[in-house]
Formats: sequence, structure tokens, C-alpha cells
Amino acid sequence: MAIQKEGHSALTDDNHKALWSGRFAEGPDAAAVEFETSIYVDERMAFDDIHGSMAHAKMLGEQGIISREESSQIVEGLKSIEKDLADGSLAIDYSAEDIHSFVEATLTDRIGEAGKKLHTGRSRNDQIALDERLYLRRVIPLLQDNIITLIETLVKIAENHKNTLLTGYTHMQHAQPGTLAQHLLAWATMLRRDWHRINDTLNRLDLSPLGAGALQGSTLPLNREMVAAELGFAGVTENSLDTSSDRDYCIEFTSDFAILQSHLSRMCEEVVLWSTTEFAFINLSEKWSTGSSIMPQKKNPDFAELIRGRTGKVYGDLINLLTMVKGLPLAYDRDLQEDKAPLFDALDTVQNNITVFTAMIASAQWNIENLEESCEGGFANATDVAEYLVRKGMPFRTAHTVAAKTVRMALDAGLDRIEDLDIASLKKASDLIGEDIYQKITPRACMEGRKTTGGPSPECTKKQIASLQDFCVKNRSL
Repeated sequence: MAIQKEGHSALTDDNHKALWSGRFAEGPDAAAVEFETSIYVDERMAFDDIHGSMAHAKMLGEQGIISREESSQIVEGLKSIEKDLADGSLAIDYSAEDIHSFVEATLTDRIGEAGKKLHTGRSRNDQIALDERLYLRRVIPLLQDNIITLIETLVKIAENHKNTLLTGYTHMQHAQPGTLAQHLLAWATMLRRDWHRINDTLNRLDLSPLGAGALQGSTLPLNREMVAAELGFAGVTENSLDTSSDRDYCIEFTSDFAILQSHLSRMCEEVVLWSTTEFAFINLSEKWSTGSSIMPQKKNPDFAELIRGRTGKVYGDLINLLTMVKGLPLAYDRDLQEDKAPLFDALDTVQNNITVFTAMIASAQWNIENLEESCEGGFANATDVAEYLVRKGMPFRTAHTVAAKTVRMALDAGLDRIEDLDIASLKKASDLIGEDIYQKITPRACMEGRKTTGGPSPECTKKQIASLQDFCVKNRSL
């Protein structure tokens, strides 16, 4: 089960005993070890643990807590471990309790007694908090870049459909004429908020916890600020008791992921709806569709459905973390070991979903005829009738009533469009209505007339596109 390297047994060799084993007269039960180990989850932070340990060792040497020679030995030993893990010549030993134990034991195997001095002045409590922060600071920008890639994809499609009509819906009923571009830019705007929300959390994360110790710092002359600077943090956390028990950053990121996932789910719901025979607005690529085991004709939007379906996982991860910290006394409790699995699961899920959605939507085709036909019927221009009358001096509340009356007149006549009423009928609703109304309330005229900032007119969507493009250029990290 365990992958052993360099000829040691993790539980019998002194260098590989649990870091806390000195107080105990007998070793832990094998079942207990298996139950409490976390290395299968935290192994992804191996390089972060190594980098944090290098910075800590340098500080110990600078402060005279250990000799400069020992500090150099530790750093070089850690570099060798990093290199060997990277090139595959060293594998994780899964019999180790956690990634910290694995790194320290491997280091001591390689450099001897000096390796045992690495943990001077720190606890696994502040060490894991550092590893998590380093890891998140490293991988979150990759997610942010993927969000930007999806925004760029949506913007590119929108550029080609600034004049493609698409009705807007409220309560899933025809509401007002718009464009496909406006709809896709709405998706992109949601995603831009996700990017900013994640970035805000990333900025709050940017403080080094190392030196907080188990909960009350250390009597040794540690230089926390030196470690923070070495690792590129903006500063250090202010309260050691809070530091060792804080998992707000895990909860915040998972909350951010949950909101991002909710947006992806809403977008996928519309993709599923639009791909139906009844709507037929979008034709998904066969590369991003599946068939049926019994119905030969089927072409199912399974990938959109799977993204939508995995929303529950991310929501569950958030509830997991919130419940984990509920009622926990200060400072550290072992419950906090359970923070990583839901955090990493939520991160992995949204990362995969973003990638799949981007490929799926980029390869889709749009049925322009059906999109534009969606603006016909359903009285989506009723508000425009009211605004036509407002421009002629009628109070809006009165104009609203008159427009509603024209809808009623059309329904009573068996018509589904206001513009199918003749002018004599329309004048019965109001003498202010003239022949020019027919040009003012076509779907395209309604769309083009909506020129307020953020609206669907082509000049408005051009501004939205430019704003989103500028955002993507300024914020892409890779």
C-alpha cells in the first residue's frame, strides 16, 4: 500500500516516527494511523511545504537559532528533495502521517542531525496554514486565467452577434427584444464578478502565518517578517491565536467557487434549454454531446447537464467547511485537518467545469433564424408602445395602461402581435398613436432604441465588449 523510498520504514525508523511520538510509550495502532493520516490529501502541497521550509531554515540561520552551516545544509537538502520529486526519482511515502512528516523525514535521511533542527520554532499548526496559503496563492491565478479565457470566448462570440436578435425573458415569458451578444455579455459580466471576488480573497490571503507556532508564538527570536518577505507575502498575521485556528480563507475561496459554480449552472441550464427541439437556438458540437443507449436519434447536452449537476458537490463542500468550524473553540483543533479535502474538491470541480464549458460553448453553432424568430409574438414590444406614448407627452402610468389595452385588443382579435392591429384599432386605445408606431415597435427597432449604458443596442454592446476585453488584457497572469 505504501510506497517506500530509500530503504526506510515510516513507523519503525526513528526519523520516520510520528512527529509527536516522544510522549507515548507505545506506537499508534495501524488502524488509528490510517484513520488520521492526511498525506493522500495534502501531498499536492509538497513543493509549497518545501519552499516554506527553505524560508524558515534561512531565517533560523540568520537569527543565530541554528548555525549558518546547518541552515545551508537544510536548504540544499530541501532543494534536492524538490528536484527528485519533480523529476520522479523520489515518490511520496504514503505511510507518512502528512506531507510535513514526509519532507522532514526525507530531509533527515539525507543530511542527518541538521534535518532535525528544521522544525525549530514552528508547529504543524502554523506550517499547514502556510502551506495552504502558498498553494492557493500558486494555483488560484490559474483558475482566474481560465475564467478570463471563458470571458474572452464569450466576448468573441458576442462580437459576431451584436445584431442577432434574441428575446429577453423574465419568469421564462417573453419580456423585451435584445440580442445574443447582450445575453452572452451578461454571462461574461457574471464571470468578471467571480474573478474579482476570488481576487479579493486572494489579497486577504497574502499574510504569512509562520511564526504563530501552535497558538502563542515562540520564545525563540524568530523573524516572521523575514520569512514573509522571503516568500513574497505582503506581511504577517497579527494575532497568533487567531492564526492557528483561522480557516476563513478556505471558507471564502469555497464560497467564491460556489458562486462561480452557480453561474456556470445557470449558463448550462440555458444551454440545455436552448438546445431543445422547441427552442433550437444552439447546436452543440458532436464532440461535446452524447447519444442514448436505446434511442438512436438522441443528441444529448450531457456535458452542460454534468456541469449543472456538479453544483451540489461544490455547495456541499462549502457546507462541509462551515459546519467544520461551527462552535470550534480557539485555537487549533484536529477538526481543522478536514479543511483541505472540501477546499481542493471545490477548486478542482470548478476548474474542470470552466475548462469544459469553454470548449463546449466555443465549438457550438447558433441558429440565427430561430434566435430572431423568438422576438416575434409574445408582445415583447409592449413597453416600447408605452415609451412611444411617453415621448408624445403621456404620463408613463397612463401609457402603461394604454399599452396593456393594445395587448388586450390584439388577444381579443386572435392576434399575437400589437403591430398586427390596424391603425384605426390602435387609435381607439389612444389618439396619440400614429402611423409611425409601426416602425418604432419592430423587434429590431426596439433593440436598437435601447441605448442606455449596458443596453442591447449595438453601440452599447460594443462598449461592453471593449470593457471586458480591457479587463482580460489587464488581468491575465500568464
